[in-house]
Amino acid sequence: MAKKAPRRTAQRILEAALELFNRFGEPNVSTTLVAGELNISPGNLYYHYPAKEELINKLYEGYEAELNELLHASEGVHDVEDAWFFMHSLFELIWRYRFLYRDLNDLLSKNRHLETQFQLVLKNKARAIRVLIAGLSRAGHLDIDAHEVDTLAQSMVVVLTYWLSYEYVRNPREALEPAHAQGALMRGGQHTLHLLAPYLGGEQRRHLLTLSHAYSGEDSASTPPPAATVDLAAQA
Repeated sequence: MAKKAPRRTAQRILEAALELFNRFGEPNVSTTLVAGELNISPGNLYYHYPAKEELINKLYEGYEAELNELLHASEGVHDVEDAWFFMHSLFELIWRYRFLYRDLNDLLSKNRHLETQFQLVLKNKARAIRVLIAGLSRAGHLDIDAHEVDTLAQSMVVVLTYWLSYEYVRNPREALEPAHAQGALMRGGQHTLHLLAPYLGGEQRRHLLTLSHAYSGEDSASTPPPAATVDLAAQA
């Protein structure tokens, strides 16, 4: 039992740091504050994470592992409803680690590891979106010239990556609070997928518009997304 205690403490530190970083922004949270939240000494925290950067990098490792698993699920997207569920799942993950996106430029300027790894994140997101586009095309739902695919994928990645920053600018006091989470997720997924609209066939485009209408608005937060027609976990 004694051997497991350090791991439990290390995990508690990660969980508390993630909650505080998400709530207040990483630059505004010190390791002393994290230790105080857990009612442990700063020395105990430093034993597990000698520097704040190590704590951030460990949280990032968890995010990256979840992201890479989820991105593989793009192979199971065959229609708009699959794409909607996939995109919503991506935004849910981004929300859980929203401090990375809220303070992205600041973090990258200070942390060489994140600077390098986030470049890989962008590439992996773009690759997954290209797979999603290819799946919709094979199913006959998307008509797009091959030369436009990369531009479309990159545009969707830009919205994915900076949507929470946009939400924050729109409403700095409340945008990143948990009560507004579902609305932000829905709007992000909706606007990202709408980049596909000009290339979608009539039926699928109408379905996208129907989904968007059903889940648009500030107060649509309490409604869960429609049931997916693909088991994303099985595809990951």
